[in-house]
Amino acid sequence: MSGNVTVVGHPLVLHKLTLMRDKHCPSAVFRQLLREISLLLAYEVLRGLPMTTQTIETPLTEMEAPILKGKKLCLVSILRAGNGLLDGMLDLVPSARVGHIGLYRDPQTLAAVEYYLKLPEGVDERRIIAVDPMLATGNSVSAALNRLKQAGAKDISFMCLLASPEGIEALAQAHPDVKVFTAAIDERLDEHGYIVPGLGDAGDRMFGTK
Repeated sequence: MSGNVTVVGHPLVLHKLTLMRDKHCPSAVFRQLLREISLLLAYEVLRGLPMTTQTIETPLTEMEAPILKGKKLCLVSILRAGNGLLDGMLDLVPSARVGHIGLYRDPQTLAAVEYYLKLPEGVDERRIIAVDPMLATGNSVSAALNRLKQAGAKDISFMCLLASPEGIEALAQAHPDVKVFTAAIDERLDEHGYIVPGLGDAGDRMFGTK
């Protein structure tokens, strides 16, 4: 297992994840839980943000107060399910820039097929957090990270809800410089490339589609 992986085992994360795994969880509740978990994961992902200070006046005195340093973050959603994590992160850092990468997994080959790409300016100077609920085969995530690097991104982390051992290994081979943050690492992939025990297709669970 790669040393670049952080499992955020907070009790609230684990509790909410269990609720989401239940196949009877309604789509509206699933979306809300995903948003809540993304907030909790984001605290860990953003722990190492660079800081500086600026002079401000409190109601009592002047002080040098800590403040984030450098260009604003860039959050990149891997469509479509990535938007569920994106919404929660934007609650926490509403000033972040946002990019989207549209990918779908070919059901026969499991290869990632790109259909959309839109990134903000200056990704080469920003810290990038790519988000997708599932790290299964790693093909889609790896393809998205390739596109980010082609655009000049250098400081990239990836945040997901669930990961498979196979996906973590594949991502470590393809992108050893990218840190991965997840709520849980499940047992394995099945023959269709789904995480087991998992929670099914995150996009379908979010939007009530099949």
